[in-house]
Amino acid sequence: MATRSELIEAIIERYRSSRRVDKQRILNEFVAVTGYHRKHAIRALCRPESKPSAARQHATRYDARVREALVVLWEASDRLCSKRLKPMIPILLPALARHGRLDVDDELQGKLLTVSAATMDRLLSQVRVVARGGQRRRAGMSSAMRRSVPVRTFGDWDDPVPGYIEVDFVAHSGTSSSSSFVQTMVLTDIATGWTECVPVRTRDGDLVIAAIQQARSLFPFPLLGVDFDNNSAFMNELVVCWCRGQGLEVTRSRAYRKNDQAWVEQKNGAIVRRLV
Repeated sequence: MATRSELIEAIIERYRSSRRVDKQRILNEFVAVTGYHRKHAIRALCRPESKPSAARQHATRYDARVREALVVLWEASDRLCSKRLKPMIPILLPALARHGRLDVDDELQGKLLTVSAATMDRLLSQVRVVARGGQRRRAGMSSAMRRSVPVRTFGDWDDPVPGYIEVDFVAHSGTSSSSSFVQTMVLTDIATGWTECVPVRTRDGDLVIAAIQQARSLFPFPLLGVDFDNNSAFMNELVVCWCRGQGLEVTRSRAYRKNDQAWVEQKNGAIVRRLV
């Protein structure tokens, strides 16, 4: 087939530019060599001239300037998640420009005010990995207990009363997660932002229950529900059944969607890591 294609390329221009009598002679020779049906040979030699397709180029709307400005905004906001950072950009931009932290022209300002939260996540992904010490969590296996806990996303809270809290772990392991190290279990109330931090030696179900019991005595209102991430220290029969036995509504975020726990994720950087 490659030889036939090469033959077509070799004679196609000569066939097109020849007179009728010469075309018949060239066509007869071509059919005899290739074994093509005469009609197929005519179609092959009369095909439209193909123009080399230009490589598709995607215009880059959000360039390195936008990324660098977003990093400054992200740091100035105490590393808020993108969904919470976006409405703060119109407030932070003038302040950062006024204090010389950010040089913003009209074009850059327009891009920063229109960038979506998803695009911000993409542009900030690398700097967030560096801020976490270069670590990414490995994907874990789902379990029957995890599947039994309903999912609650960022937009599902609908202005709850005080008492519904998001719970998350902050590991103080530096750049290595080997061996054992202290953890901080962070509990943040959705309605008020009230945050309690309880140290935990290891991510163990019994210690999680003890930490929740300790935190319940520190909150100025009764706890009504707990929203966990998909960590196995939370998503196990011991912890989930104990919470339900205490009358606490148990929900969880979606896997690898940190914006589902935006309130407690904000406190991880603004409170816990800064103090420790």
